[in-house]
Amino acid sequence: MLQGTHARETRDGAREVKFLVPAATAARILAWARTRLIADPHAGGPTGDEYHTTTIYLDTDDRAVYQRRGSYGRSKYRIRRYGTAHLAWIERKLRTNTLLSKRRTVVGDTDLGDLIVPRTTGGPTAWFVERVQARRLRPVCQVSYRRHALVGAGSHGPMRLTFDDAIRAQWNETTIFAPDDGLPILADHVIVEMKYCVVMPAIFKEIVERFVLSPSPISKYRLSLAALAAPRTSAAAVASPTVAADPADFAGAAGG
Repeated sequence: MLQGTHARETRDGAREVKFLVPAATAARILAWARTRLIADPHAGGPTGDEYHTTTIYLDTDDRAVYQRRGSYGRSKYRIRRYGTAHLAWIERKLRTNTLLSKRRTVVGDTDLGDLIVPRTTGGPTAWFVERVQARRLRPVCQVSYRRHALVGAGSHGPMRLTFDDAIRAQWNETTIFAPDDGLPILADHVIVEMKYCVVMPAIFKEIVERFVLSPSPISKYRLSLAALAAPRTSAAAVASPTVAADPADFAGAAGG
């Protein structure tokens, strides 16, 4: 999945819409979509279109990101690893109703400990460290999942269809990845996400209509934090929630 040491991307008119789908239905959508789209060129695995992702999410002590307060609701700072690589991405993802902006820098796993309290100043990670300190962010939890990813080209630019399952969450207040043995989340559901520019491509519209999908403002981070904080007696309810759609959440993008 690593595509270079540094990456910056800004897309006007970017859209991201998510759907919470029963696992059986998601399997049917994936099989149907594989005949019409191609595998993400950076994916692999047994099916050629999958990879494993582990993310450490950062938030404030009073959970401003989780509660989507002000500018904290439009940006996420995170540390992400693909597979078991000895490299990770530090990322900032900024979303508005009309714009998606990402900034990423790759770091070695031996340098992850310097991201919150660095031993030196400057260098390629300085932008991340400075913003994290200014926004008073710190690592909160770790979320891992399997992703199937398919891509194609639409009339307004590239499109991407992803399926996230086998989601697991655990507390992690460090910048070092912990063994992947967290609490299972959404055991019977899959998060399906459509990414495109300006106007939903015809193939995505067909998927929505054919499989009767309804958008869901679901965030793996927010869902995981809620599950981790929930009493054990209510864990099952949190792990398989019923999420109502709010049209306002889809004017631009759903949560990440």
